[in-house]
Amino acid sequence: MASDRILGLVTVLGALAYFAGALQIQTSFLADPLGPRAFPIVIAIGGVLCGIGMLLRPDPEPAWPGLRAWMGMGLALIVLVAYAYTIVPLGFLIPTAIASAMIGYLIEPKAAQSAVMGAGLSAVLFIIFKYGLGLGLFALPRWLMG
Repeated sequence: MASDRILGLVTVLGALAYFAGALQIQTSFLADPLGPRAFPIVIAIGGVLCGIGMLLRPDPEPAWPGLRAWMGMGLALIVLVAYAYTIVPLGFLIPTAIASAMIGYLIEPKAAQSAVMGAGLSAVLFIIFKYGLGLGLFALPRWLMG
């Protein structure tokens, strides 16, 4: 119960900060009738209501995962941070393949299957993002592409 109440309080405080930030959005005279503030304010109100709900009706105390699970989540976090730092200098394909293969291995420790799925996911996502959505991604490092 305590963990839900703590999360509820953090959610309420975060939503209130988000609400305050939404009120700071500047509007121009050409804005639509609702303005650019409407959507963030609705999200903030939803966050406050959800947080209050967690404060008033917490669930029973959960069974927290063991040390091994926490270590896996920590390793996944390290992989994702490293991915964020390597995607610009190394291009999209290589870091995405490595990161997705490592995360896949954490889920199901089968090295060959994780490597194949990582490479396949990297290629498919590149095609979707580059050609389907028109993002300006580089497949490989710029120095290699010339």
